[in-house]
Amino acid sequence: MAFDRLKIGDDLRMKALYFNEFGDSTVLTYGDLPDPIIHENELLVEMMYIGLNYADIYRRKGNYHIESRDPLINGYEGVGRIVQKGRSVSKFQLGETILFVDVPFANAELVAVPEENAIRIPSGIPPKLAASIGLQGLTADFLAHDLGNNVNHSKVFVHGISGGVGQILSQLLTADGLEVYGVTSTEEKRQLALDQGAKQVFLRNTEWQDTYTSFFDTVYDGIGNTLAESVDLLKNRGKVVFFGMAGGNPPAIDFIPLLSKSKSILTGDLWDYLTSFQERERRSSRLFDYFSKDQMKVSQPTIFSLADGKAAHDYLESGKSIGKILLQP
Repeated sequence: MAFDRLKIGDDLRMKALYFNEFGDSTVLTYGDLPDPIIHENELLVEMMYIGLNYADIYRRKGNYHIESRDPLINGYEGVGRIVQKGRSVSKFQLGETILFVDVPFANAELVAVPEENAIRIPSGIPPKLAASIGLQGLTADFLAHDLGNNVNHSKVFVHGISGGVGQILSQLLTADGLEVYGVTSTEEKRQLALDQGAKQVFLRNTEWQDTYTSFFDTVYDGIGNTLAESVDLLKNRGKVVFFGMAGGNPPAIDFIPLLSKSKSILTGDLWDYLTSFQERERRSSRLFDYFSKDQMKVSQPTIFSLADGKAAHDYLESGKSIGKILLQP
């Protein structure tokens, strides 16, 4: 914990997961680094749970932006308790538990969090659940309400429906009154999606596409290399919401056939919308409300010790995980 850490000279030392060069999971090191020093508008947060995402894999490999520092520390989201605050902080008190989803250097016992980036957790939401929802939940909310903006009873399709974003997105869409279909990789994941309210879920390596060509109003595609297939699944005037490349880069798309059928491809970046404390508060309150009303649930997260960060990265890359992976200091 924060007050039992190693002291070297005048410096308190926290435990952190860091790396000095890009590469596979063997570049990760768990060890002691100096505590962060907070500015007047920041909170010092003692971490309880840290979210691990595919973006962290890309950052470790050097394929995605990572905030500069020496050594490099991954991670941008988590839940923790405020143990110190800068003199200009006014919205939070010591001892409060907060969530953040866009603050660097989260793979550590202590993180300096700007007050603007802190998200208050409702009293009925346990810290582990908040960490399990976190960035994936806010992403799902953004995809559904900003990009999808579907009308009631629309037929929608979710690639990777049993993944971290997919689970929350499918339940959110169902709660909003839509008919949700999807595809996943195993029978266990298929059953999970059905239990969470999906109307029909297909297995990835089976023949189902021809039956559902030109069938859906909206297709959510975070896989990337399935983009052409997603377009084929759309009915006239339908839209693909394209939000990631977990399966590889998308193929080149000929837009002329889309023009004649009024099909569209929408993209967007959550960070273009999550631009203020007020926006974080509004969006997180809307999201947490689904859980408070028992309209949604998520699989129990898989938790690794921060010291076992290499194993957590390997597990995420294996594709075997269902739902969220959390690191615990």
